[in-house]
Amino acid sequence: MKEDLWDNFHIQLSAHYIVIFTMCLADYGLLLFLNKYLPYSKNILLRILAGLAGLTIICLLLLGIFNYLIYDVFLIPREGLPSFSVKFAFAMAANVPILLVFELIYYFQSEQRAIADSEKAKRKALLFQHETLRAQINPHFLFNSLNVLSSLIYINPANANQFTKALSKTYRYVLSLNRHPLISVEDELNALDSYIFLMKMRFENAFTFTVNKNTEYEKNSIIPLTLQLLIENVFKHNIATEEMLLNVNITIKREYITVANNIQPASDIEKGGIGLKYLTEQYKLYNKDVTVEHTKQMFVVKIPYIK
Repeated sequence: MKEDLWDNFHIQLSAHYIVIFTMCLADYGLLLFLNKYLPYSKNILLRILAGLAGLTIICLLLLGIFNYLIYDVFLIPREGLPSFSVKFAFAMAANVPILLVFELIYYFQSEQRAIADSEKAKRKALLFQHETLRAQINPHFLFNSLNVLSSLIYINPANANQFTKALSKTYRYVLSLNRHPLISVEDELNALDSYIFLMKMRFENAFTFTVNKNTEYEKNSIIPLTLQLLIENVFKHNIATEEMLLNVNITIKREYITVANNIQPASDIEKGGIGLKYLTEQYKLYNKDVTVEHTKQMFVVKIPYIK
């Protein structure tokens, strides 16, 4: 019997190495499957149980296949060899560390990707702040604001004083963006008051502005200047006169904020500015999608909260 075992030792040794190699491949496939359909972020306990169940199935299948090859194909005698239960115990003892090693490798790779993505997000956020600042302090904005202020100084000095304060508050908010990557809806609405005041001084009775507030959801966070940029976009692309009122409506909902306006296309659309496209890219950095609904009568933008 010993002579038979020694004569077939190279076959059994090769089979064991093949089993281990196959286990590695199977464990890696199991890891990819679990990370895709049952990541740790969903349910840690369920993920661990699913991993153990997967390892058990892998061991049973592989041992069954290789036992068949060794005993039925190569016709190696069973005498003196470990039983199936012993082999299964050794297989699980070897399989668990293999999966743990793969988990650690995947974890460190994910950490490296997260660091890289974070740095990329910071660069994009910085670019966003620069673009936003440039969009607000552009010659057209200053020209229009100073024209309104110049008229008010002679016509209504009291309003001119209020206009100057509102303009100052608006720029102070823009310049503080580097300290606030995110801001609450409540603070954004408060900062928006000054901008709306500027627009009312400029367009007078040519538009209506309504905010449907909901204090329950105003503590949620969004990207600073989101609402101001969207409203700026409304005035840039539409006509606003007393005969053709432009209606702007903001609604605070459970999952998102809607900014809606009736469509009155302007013939000479102002070029430049940050636009809706840049705002959409900023929310994608937080894995959030900005939804746009465009009909013949209405233009609606849905802004998700960043929690």
